[in-house]
Amino acid sequence: MSSSSTAFRIAVLSGDGIGPEVMQQALRVLEAVAAKTTHRFQTTEALVGGAAIDSAGSALPEETLQVCRDAHAILFGSVGGPKWESLPPDQQPERGALLPLRRHFALFANLRPSICHSALRHASPLRADIVGNGFDILCVRELTGGLYFGKTKEIREEGGERVAIDTMVYRESEIERIARTAFAAARGRSKKLCSVDKANVLQCSVLWRQVVNRVAADFPDVALEHLYVDNAAMQVLRVPGRFDVMLAENMFGDILSDELAMVAGSIGMLPSASLGTGTKDGLPFGMYEPSGGSAPDIAGKGVANPIAQILSLAMLFRHSLLLEKEAAAVETAVGAVIASGLRTRDLATADDKKIVGTAEMGDAILQALDSKL
Repeated sequence: MSSSSTAFRIAVLSGDGIGPEVMQQALRVLEAVAAKTTHRFQTTEALVGGAAIDSAGSALPEETLQVCRDAHAILFGSVGGPKWESLPPDQQPERGALLPLRRHFALFANLRPSICHSALRHASPLRADIVGNGFDILCVRELTGGLYFGKTKEIREEGGERVAIDTMVYRESEIERIARTAFAAARGRSKKLCSVDKANVLQCSVLWRQVVNRVAADFPDVALEHLYVDNAAMQVLRVPGRFDVMLAENMFGDILSDELAMVAGSIGMLPSASLGTGTKDGLPFGMYEPSGGSAPDIAGKGVANPIAQILSLAMLFRHSLLLEKEAAAVETAVGAVIASGLRTRDLATADDKKIVGTAEMGDAILQALDSKL
């Protein structure tokens, strides 16, 4: 695809809570990249989550789904909030939008980088001697299997009381494809992979470990270790620097990636990419979103950290549009702003003097980006 003659099409799903305000900053970055390069970007905004429920009666309207089908990638904000928590579970924003999008586009691999910048060591809840000079961990989470998608899934009556059933199911092929994704990522980094399971209790984890060991034979240059999930969670708190790439099934990865986000300093810093095998015009299709939620308690106050949304755009550049130079430029600009001492309030301590809001952080990143492109 020639970006000079054809526009990259991006579906923009801002969602709820702080989603629209942090998305605005990411779109400013997109506009700046377009202005400084020959690339053309066509963005189409569509409703999702609670906003879509209020407007169209569904968290993922068909019109929104069609916008996503027509796009080269989805830039997602966040969904959910107290307003919609009284709805039946399957109609709530998270279940009604995120899970169906992952299922529809077969987005089986979730990549969540957890980077603790040297300049943000103080923001980590871990002791300084544990954080050291910072760390860089990539969590590779299987996204379309396990408890979240397994059948049977129901609440029923048995013996005069309600019984809830969720079923964890994994096929060998599902484990193999996510394992290969993780091994390939580790090969491009420090060649260390930690596979997380609960093989001492769960049959799914027994199969998981067997398949990961088999796939490891095709990656002899990558050092593999296995950890039970409870031990892995403890080791993240004890010595995060020991990890490079962590591989986990859906629920374990969901929990561990949020832990990784917080030990890095703030969940407002961390992006994610959800990838599959689908393509659009020969480009890898994916969905990109911050690792955090809609944060309704601070929505509309102009204080939300836009960095995770902006870095999600950088991941979109890299993985779906294959624009490595532009992705690296955005990431470098963010790093420069952090190194300069600017902080949104989620990153600030009592000693920080340069506390800024959402738009001001966006301004600073745009200024830093100008010299990187």
